[in-house]
Amino acid sequence: MSRSLPLPLLALLALPTPLTAVAEWEATLEEIEVTGRQLNLVGEATSASQGLVSQQEIELRPILRSGDVLELVPGMVVTQHSGTGKANQYFLRGFNLDHGTDFATYVDGMPVNMRTHGHGQGYTDLNFVIPETIGTLAYRKGPYYAGVSDFSSAGSAAMVTQERFDKSLLELGAGEDNYYRALLLGSLDLGPGIASTALEYNSYDGPWSDINEDARKVNGLLKYGWDVAGGTAAVTAMAYDSHWNSPDQIPQRAVDEGLIDELGSIDDHVGGESSRYSLSASWKDTHWDTSLYAIRYRLKLWSNFTYYLDDEENGDEFEQKDQRWLYGGRANYRLEGSLAGMDMVNLLGVELRYDDIPEVGLYKTRGRKRLGAVRSDKVQEWSTGLYAENQLNWTPRLRSVLGARYDYFDFEVNSRIDENIYGVDLNPNSGTETADKLALKGSLIYSFSDQWETYVSAGQGLHSNDARGTTAAVDPIDGGAIDPVDPLVDSFGYEVGLRGFWHERLNTSIALWSLQLDSELLFVGDAGTTEASRQSERKGVEVTAYYQLVDGWTLDLEYAYTDAKFTDSAPEGDHIPGSIEKVLQTGISADLASGWFGSLRLRYFGERPLLEDGSVKSEDSTVVNLRVGYRLPRWTFKVDVLNMLDSKDHDIDYFYASRLPGEPSGGVEDIHFHILEPRTVRGYVSYAF
Repeated sequence: MSRSLPLPLLALLALPTPLTAVAEWEATLEEIEVTGRQLNLVGEATSASQGLVSQQEIELRPILRSGDVLELVPGMVVTQHSGTGKANQYFLRGFNLDHGTDFATYVDGMPVNMRTHGHGQGYTDLNFVIPETIGTLAYRKGPYYAGVSDFSSAGSAAMVTQERFDKSLLELGAGEDNYYRALLLGSLDLGPGIASTALEYNSYDGPWSDINEDARKVNGLLKYGWDVAGGTAAVTAMAYDSHWNSPDQIPQRAVDEGLIDELGSIDDHVGGESSRYSLSASWKDTHWDTSLYAIRYRLKLWSNFTYYLDDEENGDEFEQKDQRWLYGGRANYRLEGSLAGMDMVNLLGVELRYDDIPEVGLYKTRGRKRLGAVRSDKVQEWSTGLYAENQLNWTPRLRSVLGARYDYFDFEVNSRIDENIYGVDLNPNSGTETADKLALKGSLIYSFSDQWETYVSAGQGLHSNDARGTTAAVDPIDGGAIDPVDPLVDSFGYEVGLRGFWHERLNTSIALWSLQLDSELLFVGDAGTTEASRQSERKGVEVTAYYQLVDGWTLDLEYAYTDAKFTDSAPEGDHIPGSIEKVLQTGISADLASGWFGSLRLRYFGERPLLEDGSVKSEDSTVVNLRVGYRLPRWTFKVDVLNMLDSKDHDIDYFYASRLPGEPSGGVEDIHFHILEPRTVRGYVSYAF
């Protein structure tokens, strides 16, 4: 069943922060059942590139990994080039986002992107998220919103966990390659409020021919919410711990020569272990929305992308370590009023974040045993954001949203070692740096009717660079002098769009957009990191359509086309490696009164250049996933068939030089790929009590 929604959905108009927007939105949804994307945002949204997904739709999706929930963002592709426990690889709007550099992600108001991370700037690991606990996922593409800043040039997503689970649930799942999952969740009235808890255990060995992933993951959530001081408060604790072995990307020539098959590996010692523990609190009323958080995070990640290119004796395996405390919070004040008889909403906000990193390090290893440090640093990174936004209804059909944001960053880097394994003095890389930025953002919206409206949006954005790069003076490999990178990278984007909600059957939007970035980030294969590069521009079109065929049946189509180029002239060419030109997702889903439910989905992403001159490209990739389930009053049964057609396409491709035993000392340039996991079947049974 779907229904049109009442109008005071002002969250998307007046409240710029993702968490606040979702919280206000949820308040309007408490008494209304929303199936799929049957949510009318005409009259409420500030751009054509934003939306909200409910738990109902998440339940219908077959998901291989936790991070796949971000594929609910139209145009987003989520892949993996390594083991199950590592952060996913993300693609959106012509970006190879690596692990999240230009897409900001939040869970219950806590930032997920890690600054100055051991593996990559903006590292976004969603393995700590239990998909069944997500109440809503709100997405916003483009840098047009004052409440989000760092890492959000391509867009942002905010997940909010449920205040109360509809029912207590025990679910058990099993599948091929020793996949096992157990989930227990429930809510109860406790004292003046509601206590909700969830526990998840997951294990998986994977389909690989010479590596047992031995992936083990434990997740926990405990949330307590209650009414206090005229508002609503919540305290949430989360815990996550995992370890895994990694089937990393492999060189094409090794497969062609029969050294390994497509499910094989070159170095079978790589993998990782990670944990995340957090405590967050929030309180909101009619005017105020506040939140605080503290996060304890650690990661050890062993990788080997070039094998024996740099060290013929020990190999090129390395360990990246990240250990930190992360503190922060935000407060928003919302005030409704009028100007010359026109309705107006003003919002003021402040955001604080402090990353206290006792160690972020890179070590040369062999068989996960340290041979010596390449570099190891202690980092402290502060940021403060101040923002204001004004929504003004000029006429019943015309409204504007104008915002401004000021961000200040403070970086302090101190080397933990005087001399590294190569005999390089690293003390010159210690130092401090500061940077700030004022950004303007806004949208103009005109409603043709209750069913159609159009948008013009523009805004400035940024992403911060790794603090170690801002104070860098010497290369840790050869000791040569290097220049520091800019602390902040500016972006500017704009779009025009159209949104329609036709007779409660068709929910559609189209956006024509452009985004300019002052410095591109490119993957460096022999180091497993990214580096700052040239200016770039992306422009494209996105089309989404969700059509309710009959009650309970929905057909959806999401298409994105992007033209991505470097804007300066250079001999190597103007193609941006890893930029996807075409993305298509389509499917049909059902949630029927008879008890049957499920979805059949196809995801296609096209070829992409792997070199700046476009001479080497990846192939396109297509995968089809299926979920079928049946509900009884207490029992639920479901089956997922992942990669249903057993596609042999690649999940991801890179092009760089590596060296196998017996090859020339300079190595061989080659495509390195990670194949889609073969078709796998997983079954689940759950009991509600």
